[in-house]
Amino acid sequence: MSSSTTAPRERHDRLPVRLAALAVGTAVALGGFAVAPATAADTVTTADAATLSGIVLGVGADESQRIVTWYSSADTAQVVQLVPTASLVDGAFPADAVTYAATGGANIATSGGYNRHAVLTGLQEDTAYSYRVGAEGGWSQAYSFRTQSFEGDYDFLFFGDPQIGASGDVAKDQAGWKDTLDVALAANPDSELLVSGGDQVETANTEAQWTAFLAPDKLRQYPWAATIGNHDVGGKAYEQHLYTPNTDRSAALYSNGNPTSNTSGGDYWYIYKDVLFIDLNSNSYATSQGGGGDDAHVAYVTDVVNAHGADAKYTVLVYHHAIYSAASHAKDSDNKARRVDFTTAFSDLGVDLVLQGHDHVYTRSYLIKNGAKADADEQPGAADVYAGPGGVLYVTADTASGSKYYDITAPDSSGTSGAGNGADPLDASRYWYNSVQNQEHVRTYVKVQVRNDQLVVENIRSGTCAAPNAAVELSKVSWCGPDSGASAAQPVGSVVDSVTVHPYHGDGQEIQVAVPEAAPGEFGWTIDGHNGLVDLGTAVEKDGTYFEAAGQLNAITVSDTRRSQAPWSISASVGDFRDASKTFPGSYLGWTPAVVQAGAGARAGGSIGSGFDGGTGLSVSSTLGYADQGHESGTAQLGAGLDLKIPSAVETGSYRATLTITALSS
Repeated sequence: MSSSTTAPRERHDRLPVRLAALAVGTAVALGGFAVAPATAADTVTTADAATLSGIVLGVGADESQRIVTWYSSADTAQVVQLVPTASLVDGAFPADAVTYAATGGANIATSGGYNRHAVLTGLQEDTAYSYRVGAEGGWSQAYSFRTQSFEGDYDFLFFGDPQIGASGDVAKDQAGWKDTLDVALAANPDSELLVSGGDQVETANTEAQWTAFLAPDKLRQYPWAATIGNHDVGGKAYEQHLYTPNTDRSAALYSNGNPTSNTSGGDYWYIYKDVLFIDLNSNSYATSQGGGGDDAHVAYVTDVVNAHGADAKYTVLVYHHAIYSAASHAKDSDNKARRVDFTTAFSDLGVDLVLQGHDHVYTRSYLIKNGAKADADEQPGAADVYAGPGGVLYVTADTASGSKYYDITAPDSSGTSGAGNGADPLDASRYWYNSVQNQEHVRTYVKVQVRNDQLVVENIRSGTCAAPNAAVELSKVSWCGPDSGASAAQPVGSVVDSVTVHPYHGDGQEIQVAVPEAAPGEFGWTIDGHNGLVDLGTAVEKDGTYFEAAGQLNAITVSDTRRSQAPWSISASVGDFRDASKTFPGSYLGWTPAVVQAGAGARAGGSIGSGFDGGTGLSVSSTLGYADQGHESGTAQLGAGLDLKIPSAVETGSYRATLTITALSS
């Protein structure tokens, strides 16, 4: 807090008040299920109907949307028909089923036929839906997915490079890919997104590889969030098969600067339950190629974060080319360029996590700030990391199919920051930027748990050295298992690596409360002493007219050693509570200040009641504590009991506000 012996001076600290809601409910949420078995090449049996294939469920612009994409042999009007699964009558779609018109166009010549997609909007939470594509007289089989709560915690799964066809045996690659999806979703059936690291196939326009990639039923039951890899970019099949929301197809975001050419490209974003995902076409990295290069991506991320970052609690970037990896691509010149071009911007924009593929190895970086290790004291393999201002975690996923693995390479003497690939001072066998490096030649996937005040990232084995594991089966690698094959393979489902990322909350404290559905529910609170999160738990309904939550402000330490013994005061005010477009006034928050630890002549300010009972609450600056002229020097701690009353008309949500603390001293 500021002090002066001349004129009064104020310091304002932004203290975000975080209200992350967990809706109260009793239903068990399932990730999805299929009404009938299917493959990517499902066809309609009606003689005069179009052949429908390649059906895939994609992510939408938010949790209330999905996108369905497919191929058709005929250029006819087609739709997606959608109905709550509970409304099916003996498996038949009722006459009042909702339809969504499809759009699309002719495929590239090598693919033949036509592509179609439809955006499903207005989905309700905690609902099982069934859908089919086509038209009267020619429907596909029916598939189902389930929405879950639109608020609160959730998990998503990240998959590196299936790259179907990379082993030279499409069938073996398909088997490994399908097994990883089956294993991952059997272990995590409530996962809500499947996020791609790119390289769905080996050869961009080879439809046999796309058919094998799309064969698993899980891709019609859980939304796939696609990413363009270097093996996908060379044709239009990627864009035809995997339509994405909010996609910017500007010339600058294509590697050759030409969106109408026979290449795929573009960047896109979506928000899913308090996470802003931004997906980049990292194939476009140099202006010499014709596109806008890395600068265009940085500008895109900046614009999206500025426009939508306040609507989410976390920002996660996804792109294909791993800039902090450890295998064959670790020293590629293009990745060194991205390592310089991206990292400072990502730190400045408050990015929490970056997910990458391309190098067919698992790595977890140290927290990186502005292209250097954020904390020199962070230890290799640390189970908990605290981001601090600008700290970003970078994760590279190994192959999910087992089609190709790259072995870990050795550091060099090129430096331990920026574009360098020098050794870690804490372990000379690793690159300076990596906390964990792992290659066992077994299939894995990454699980990300999104929680109120942390992201938990785990790398999990989905296979062993046994089939299906194409690269091992076909002797593409000479060993398999931990420690370069010296140790026995670990079982499916075992964890390779796990880290909990504690995000940075600024110099103040964050207050969190959950506003439930109209029915009252349990509530509790926790205090995050490391980052300053104050959790008011879940508000409880009172008298059917309002919700109430209470908790304690983290102690604020005031130290005054001036000889002048001048007076000081600490006050604060709160802004509106927000969850995207939903709001309620900060005046509903009140407090009862207290001196937690005496010293520095500290006295507690007066109690301020919630404005729900009348008045302005903490929407107007109020005194937390103060000391008069002539007080003794020393240190004090100030705290306050928080009282939040919220009208029952406020919508269910996960709300935040900002509490601004002002220190005034003469």
